[in-house]
Amino acid sequence: MQCIYSQTLPLAEFRGLVEYFVRSGRADLFLSGPGYPGEYMNYIGLDIDSELTLTGETTREEISRFVFSTKEPVFGFLNYPLGFAYHRLTSSKTSSFPSCVMRKYKYYLNYDSQAANLNVFTGDDGSALPNEILSHSQPSQSQNAVPPPRIDETPRQSLSRDEYIRRVGKTLSYIRDGYIYQLNLSIKYTVPAVNYDTAGLFLYLWQTYPAPFYVWFDLGRYQVFSTSPERFLRVDGGNVRSEPIKGTLAFETLTPDLKRYLRESPKESAELSMIVDMIRNDISINCDYGSVKVHNHKSIFAVDNLLQMYSTVTGKLKMGRTCLDLLLDAFPGGSITGCPKRKAIEIIDHLEPHVRDSYCGSFFRIDGASLMDSSITIRTGYYDKQETELSFFAGSGIVADSDPEREYEETTAKAGKFLKALG
Repeated sequence: MQCIYSQTLPLAEFRGLVEYFVRSGRADLFLSGPGYPGEYMNYIGLDIDSELTLTGETTREEISRFVFSTKEPVFGFLNYPLGFAYHRLTSSKTSSFPSCVMRKYKYYLNYDSQAANLNVFTGDDGSALPNEILSHSQPSQSQNAVPPPRIDETPRQSLSRDEYIRRVGKTLSYIRDGYIYQLNLSIKYTVPAVNYDTAGLFLYLWQTYPAPFYVWFDLGRYQVFSTSPERFLRVDGGNVRSEPIKGTLAFETLTPDLKRYLRESPKESAELSMIVDMIRNDISINCDYGSVKVHNHKSIFAVDNLLQMYSTVTGKLKMGRTCLDLLLDAFPGGSITGCPKRKAIEIIDHLEPHVRDSYCGSFFRIDGASLMDSSITIRTGYYDKQETELSFFAGSGIVADSDPEREYEETTAKAGKFLKALG
């Protein structure tokens, strides 16, 4: 890959370029929310060159060959149901959603919002693309965060308030009986939306609710959008980092007292500590012995009018192991399954009437055996063109001292930005 074009580009003009490529149907995007602290790199894959669609039977060798046989970066996702195959489980639920798609592209655009600089990479001469970029990198209407079309119908919930509360109670029974000690329980929201402007919704959310891991992935029938605040796994030069989130508190006005309340909550602290321990175990499989450490335990940041608590888990990738080994062995993420993971996945499948599909999977970018970044696909949804329905999801972590009604309130708070955006 060679850099064929570079230019200084103000953020307002980059927004116009993003809108152009989203609406063109040619691009997949891995973006940071504009101005989000500490996250300023944005990536666009343009014009698919090759693609691998996975099933539970696809071998590691086939995946590795596609990812590493050439030097182009790979964009892709692992959908949550793929975890059943990896953990030798089955589900009676079916879905037309692909389990995993990995793509390489003719062109890659990298935009550094901190330096306001755009670079274009390709294996071709790419002579026409710079002119196309120049003609469409103009400030657009969407920079003013124009709300998407209003949907007057109330979204259907896969679990009503009463049913969700009842199933939290069932989860607590599993915990008391010793089957699990934490579980993530979710709700799927679905609303009819004929010819819906999903791109407009994505652009509006990107500019209105900044978060580190915004993804747009166009699968033809499905337009998937993720607005996740949670990093799953990052590998940089063999240095591994995970940042699991557990602990949530909704707020209207942010005060120091709220942060202290969240950090000192026994219930929220227990949630995070359990998942941190699981992540340590998950990445240790592919990390040097003794290299796995926990840093900044119970750190807090604000996103989507929610305080979120997280920790940083680091390690050093073993010699002979790749970022792909790490990703597949740790999938799905512990923060959206529970502990122990295999039993939690089995119980989730029993308690949730819906298929999670893209929700609670992982979007990732791989740029070599020891360079990858990936997110947990929470705050995620998709538009199904065939069924003309828009769907999104939200959930919460259940531990022994969870209050069922508060868990429901937390779940609806996490769905809040979608509900507000839809009117």
